Amino acid sequence: MKDYAQLWLDYKEKRENKDCEELKRFTFSGADKEDVIVKNASAELTRGLAAMLSIEPVIVCADTAVPLEETDGEAIRDNEEYRICIKDGGIDIAAKSGKGILYGVFDVLRTVAVEKSVKAEYAEEKRVRPSEPLRMLNHWDNMDGSIERGYSGESFFYEDNEIIVDERTKDYARLIASTGINAVVINNVNVKQAASYMITDRYFAKLAELGEIFAGYGIGLFLSLNYASTIEIGGMDSADPLDEGVIAWWKDKMAEVFKKIPTLKGFLVKADSEGRPGPFTYGRTQADGANMLADIAKQYGAIIIWRCFVYNCRQDWRDRKTDRARAGYDNFMPMDGDYHDNVILQIKNGPMDFQIREPISPLLGGLKKTNQMLEVQIAQEYTGHQIDVCYLIPMFKEILGFKTYCGGSKDSVADIISGETFGSRYSGIAAVTNTGNDFNWTGNYLAGANLYGFGRLAFENGLSAEQIAEEFVRMSISGDKEVVDTIMEILLPSREIYERYTSPLGIGWMVTPATHYGCSVDGYEYDRWGTYHRADHLGIGVDRTDKGTGYALLYNEPNASMYNSPEDCPDELVLFFHHLPYTHKLHSGKTVIQHIYDTHFEGYEEAKALAAKWDTLKGRVDEEIFENVKERFGLQLVNAREWCDQVNSYFYRKSGIEDEKGRQIW
Repeated sequence: MKDYAQLWLDYKEKRENKDCEELKRFTFSGADKEDVIVKNASAELTRGLAAMLSIEPVIVCADTAVPLEETDGEAIRDNEEYRICIKDGGIDIAAKSGKGILYGVFDVLRTVAVEKSVKAEYAEEKRVRPSEPLRMLNHWDNMDGSIERGYSGESFFYEDNEIIVDERTKDYARLIASTGINAVVINNVNVKQAASYMITDRYFAKLAELGEIFAGYGIGLFLSLNYASTIEIGGMDSADPLDEGVIAWWKDKMAEVFKKIPTLKGFLVKADSEGRPGPFTYGRTQADGANMLADIAKQYGAIIIWRCFVYNCRQDWRDRKTDRARAGYDNFMPMDGDYHDNVILQIKNGPMDFQIREPISPLLGGLKKTNQMLEVQIAQEYTGHQIDVCYLIPMFKEILGFKTYCGGSKDSVADIISGETFGSRYSGIAAVTNTGNDFNWTGNYLAGANLYGFGRLAFENGLSAEQIAEEFVRMSISGDKEVVDTIMEILLPSREIYERYTSPLGIGWMVTPATHYGCSVDGYEYDRWGTYHRADHLGIGVDRTDKGTGYALLYNEPNASMYNSPEDCPDELVLFFHHLPYTHKLHSGKTVIQHIYDTHFEGYEEAKALAAKWDTLKGRVDEEIFENVKERFGLQLVNAREWCDQVNSYFYRKSGIEDEKGRQIW
């Protein structure tokens, strides 16, 4: 018995497909049987079918099979596409590479695990092509074993400044590969202390070992890089990207790193942000810094992922013109086209910092000549710390579907990060991950839906939030229809419920400083971080129109005009863009203040209803799962009550306006 759960790879006995003869014989077409990925795919298929159906499949590799051709005149984006069909009394999985074979195997195992008919699923050829080339998890793990914004225990990569490589490392690779993840950054973007030495002999052997395990499941190893390594570990007095000595040091260092860690695919860099050093220190541009590293890494086939989370974190709250929301656009748009072809700009979904509701960053659809990838967060830093249930896939679907009007018919965020809109060489999506060494990997069993869901959505953007949730529940918790339906009734509305009892109308923040869990309406109101709601006795919101900070006008039309107008701006974002009187009528017909009262009371009641639904599952799901989630719901209800009462009391005292429904406000 392992001391951690297997989640959706916990292959339990199934009834459906018990008599399916086709599952007894498999052909891997286009596969090299000596490829370690193909070997792992074979082992996984054998393991899964033995556990679920007591079948021991015969597997034949046919490396001379006809490769996958163009589909409808559109060239295959990469070698990860797979095809599955029933052929000659067995199942044929065809792909251009071992990675495609592996993803095809997990497709079959998923079909069996959710108890769909294999004969029906593959009666006609099924072809799946990844939506994004790069599908990445970013770990914020520190080498002392802690995790920045970690809510699932300690790191399973590090302990006492040493790297851990063990059985759990392999199971982690299996878990995420099964969802379609193909890249992982294993250390915190805030690189400091021991982590700065990950590019030295001190850690090369363990990193090489870890990289080999990842590579066996089609996962590329990436490291977060300390931009000032020349100073911190190189003994130099400069990190100027145009300094010949700095360039020479990096050339020598990268030659050593890529020789010692042959599976390494590149680096993630956070520079000039929140105290991190960067090229701005030397009067250089972000492109200067990124390109210097990228030019050296290019000869090793590696890429540099450069984060766009660059802003002034020393703001004066009295300053109404400096706008943190503008920072990413202002810092990166002027250099569009200056970045070299193996640089990817990693852009957070919103202009601030992973709030429960933000507009889409205007860089997405603004940049047209630069490789870019989307960054989201499944670690619930501002969305409940994996205590409060908050299924994020509906939010991610909204983000991917956002129409940027950047030109042409393919102008959604999903189109841009697929590389199709601008013909980008590199593109994709990354998530700050929510894993730790807790028994269930994500602290709260239900938070596992975000880990599973992100990978599935990244691989297939067209999947619905409902389908993903149902797969997760059936594979990880129970296949009983009533149980599945009940848990889906908890997951699917949970993001909107969390939004209702926390921050209203897109204003964001209002969280306890530092921890970011729990309500503190003015916690960040008079600070240096630029995260204000500007509430007074007359109204609330930040003026980001042409009469304020001008942020609304950074979007393409018609989005710019829509956001610039309080009459046209969507209710859910109106306070992000406008400072409005409490008596302002929303599209819903309610005033701003009544919306605040109603949603907070409703959100708390809805949270109680979610907890009550979970209670009905006692004795119907595994006891460990039941007690884990029940304990989290107990904490969530305390949190929801505080948010409801504190927010309503705060704005009642500010505005002096009574609740129309006469409810208790303290």
